[in-house]
Amino acid sequence: MNPGFGAVVIGDEILSGRRQDRHVAAVIERLNARGLRLRWARLIGDDPALIEATLRETMQGPDAVFCFGGIGATPDDLTRECAARAAGVALTRHAEALALIEAQFGADAWPHRVLMADLPEGATLIPNPYNRVPGFALNRHFFMPGFPVMAHPMLDWVLASHFPEARDADYEEQALLIPDVTESQLLDLMREITHDFPKLRLFSLPIIGENGRRLELGVKGPAPTVQQAMARIQTTLNERGLVWED
Repeated sequence: MNPGFGAVVIGDEILSGRRQDRHVAAVIERLNARGLRLRWARLIGDDPALIEATLRETMQGPDAVFCFGGIGATPDDLTRECAARAAGVALTRHAEALALIEAQFGADAWPHRVLMADLPEGATLIPNPYNRVPGFALNRHFFMPGFPVMAHPMLDWVLASHFPEARDADYEEQALLIPDVTESQLLDLMREITHDFPKLRLFSLPIIGENGRRLELGVKGPAPTVQQAMARIQTTLNERGLVWED
């Protein structure tokens, strides 16, 4: 059975607008390629109490969680120690991580860069092909840097190494664009679809722009059932004299 997946992006720079998050989109793209979906995502600031509380909560859940940011050596990099407290373990110097950092930076590894080898006890390493400073995995959580150029190759490694079989070839998502219609006009149809196709998730997204009002209406789930539901939606729209775009 495929696990659920979540994402936590940590950093004041995201919430202040100084940086735009690119991690959630990267996770979605990689999961979608396998027919999988991201169940949830959180963006939180560099607040140690909030980071610890968030990780304690998510570590108690069943999902695999991709975490980005806060594992460097500067004073605002708090994720390593917060993850240790959330897991109830000590923060200890990881010998293999230390060796990698020393091999990469030599004497310049001391006294600051070696701090990135201080990891929660029991953590395993995530290789970093960019500069060899590893991330770490703990309690189904996978901690990677905030820099996309480092984090996204590491994310690829995590998926290939920890979730090689996680995929859903039967998953499908289909939607129609219906012009000049409101959600309220189609609520009865939406209720009918959700009642008759309980394995599917229906979505309805109003769009108001230069081309006027449109409604994106669709379903996602097992492919054969998606096709049945979309056929029902199209039939109903035809009966009501409504047109749509694929």
